[in-house]
Amino acid sequence: MAKASQVGSTTVARDNGQEAGGAIRQRNEREILEAAERVFARHGYRGASLQAIAEEAGLPKSNVLYYMGSKKALYVRLLEGVMERWNTMLDDISEDDDPAQVLSAFIRSKMEMSRLYPQASRLFASEILQGAPFLQDFLRGELREWVESRAKVFRGWAERGLMDPVDPVSLIFLIWSATQHYADFEAQVLGITGRDALKDDDIERITAFLTQVVLKGCGVETAGLRL
Repeated sequence: MAKASQVGSTTVARDNGQEAGGAIRQRNEREILEAAERVFARHGYRGASLQAIAEEAGLPKSNVLYYMGSKKALYVRLLEGVMERWNTMLDDISEDDDPAQVLSAFIRSKMEMSRLYPQASRLFASEILQGAPFLQDFLRGELREWVESRAKVFRGWAERGLMDPVDPVSLIFLIWSATQHYADFEAQVLGITGRDALKDDDIERITAFLTQVVLKGCGVETAGLRL
């Protein structure tokens, strides 16, 4: 009995250790990604170093290498994570959904992402302006497939008369650019409007404006939708 009890205790201890190890890994990876976002946004890919990222995260450089593999792998993972975060709202849409609800929710979520993660948006914009040297495979593969699958749903809505037959890919580009503008060109926005920062009321007003313009421009019925 004593031996059985001892074995059981050992198993529990091992399971608890695995759970603790998993939590530590998740925390360290999150801290590394958050630190990398700040460092890459400040210095760009070429100017950033793994040592600077490690110091920003408060971890040894060896930990950064262990969890991320290399500076390039960390950078690409960070950029891909930005796109995944932006486009979550459209992950499971179907032709049975209401286009007004889907498009308005997408615009609202993108505006919220620009407000919460402006550095990530600027980092992604900088990568694209450089010709996307580290993202070509992602853009031509996973992201292209993502866009085309959503465009297929938009075409289905148009065929059913729920929206005008607008170019769905251009529509996605429009929503991306219009919402990211408030993060990527924040200095311009604040300078022209004479504000120190955009407040919650400003974000709500901008979101309502973009939603109205996009939905009406696409011929989507907005009756009952809060703008």
